[in-house]
Amino acid sequence: MEKKLYRIRNGSMLAGVCTGIAAYFNVDVNIVRLGAVILACMGGVGIIPYIAAAIILPEGQ
Repeated sequence: MEKKLYRIRNGSMLAGVCTGIAAYFNVDVNIVRLGAVILACMGGVGIIPYIAAAIILPEGQ
């Protein structure tokens, strides 16, 4: 079965990007969210990729 990366709105806080990434890699969503916050605080490195993923990724379950 082929794995696909989706935004998952169920249980999400913003656009569902972190929830989708956590489901894709089968890790806890809080770890992914913490990583996103840390990247955002490091000069905004994570903000542009998050917005791009929110626009590009299709919405899943």
